[in-house]
Amino acid sequence: MLSVAAALSLLSMAPAISASPVQRCTGTISSLDDITDAVKCTTINIESFTVPAGETFSISAPDGATINVKGEVTFGVKAWSGPLFELSGKDITFNGNGYTFDGQGQEYWDGLGSSGSTKPHPMMKVKSSGTFTNLVVKNSPQQCFSIGNDATLTISKVTVDNSDGNSSNSKSSGKPAGHNTDGFDVSASDVTIEDSTVINQDDCIAINKGSNIIFKGNSCTGGHGISIGSISSGVTVSGVQILNNVVKNNQNGLRIKTDASATGSTVSGVTYSGNTVTGATKYGVIIDQSYPSTLGTAGKNVKISDITFSGTNTVSVASGAKEVEVNCGDCSGTWNWSGLDVSGGSAGSSNYKSISGFSI
Repeated sequence: MLSVAAALSLLSMAPAISASPVQRCTGTISSLDDITDAVKCTTINIESFTVPAGETFSISAPDGATINVKGEVTFGVKAWSGPLFELSGKDITFNGNGYTFDGQGQEYWDGLGSSGSTKPHPMMKVKSSGTFTNLVVKNSPQQCFSIGNDATLTISKVTVDNSDGNSSNSKSSGKPAGHNTDGFDVSASDVTIEDSTVINQDDCIAINKGSNIIFKGNSCTGGHGISIGSISSGVTVSGVQILNNVVKNNQNGLRIKTDASATGSTVSGVTYSGNTVTGATKYGVIIDQSYPSTLGTAGKNVKISDITFSGTNTVSVASGAKEVEVNCGDCSGTWNWSGLDVSGGSAGSSNYKSISGFSI
């Protein structure tokens, strides 16, 4: 019988078992069955195919991989939690080449969003770092993009097209069928979203936590506007730049919303510059610490500071809308709003007195 020492010596001589090495090759995905082999390559091409209902199209790409979309991808319809697509990996270059990922939201929409029938969400769960560009995402059942990268990510020239959800259908009782169709939900740091288009029925972007976040040169049509929040407990949002965006026919133009019951959170260092808001139907600019109520009793345990409007921000609201509303529970510091120009509706009100360069 071998001694323990001899047995260990023999084991040390056995060949190591490791994962398949990444190869400098091109892998092709035209069904979910192709993914395992395709992600062994540093170039991955996605061809046209239909993702089976109830399954996630998930790519865990090797570091530094390039992913090229070469055809339309359609997601089968089933009542389940989702997500429909998930991407992870470090320093990934994702190029949609103008092709479409179709979530077939029209088959789910009932005008109720998350309060209605079960709908897969988010449609696009992006956890990768690197770049993500030039993809059309059509008819997300609910929220479209969930951003949760752990290193720098730039998203550009992406279109979120939920315009079909503006019409009613047989399940929506005369209301727009699409609901809770957020464009980008961001819960990460070091994120830039630029030169993109969102047509939807909820927030164009909702920044829920993170720092060093830039949202610039984007177009937002028909939804609830550009939002920070809603802010829940124990999160930090800081260093946010909202730059040169066009917000057209949204309920709100520019909004910060914190949960009335939230504790231990902060929102600081938010700069708005060069933005144009037209046709806002409820509020041009609103900062409200009473969410989910609107302009109710403000919570006092989320700290908001250093909110700046610089350069020129032109905000025009519809007749009957409020131009500016500020409902603070715990705001601090002097806020320079000299770069804000509002028109079109009633003035609104503010319970925070340390705003300079602008009067309500």
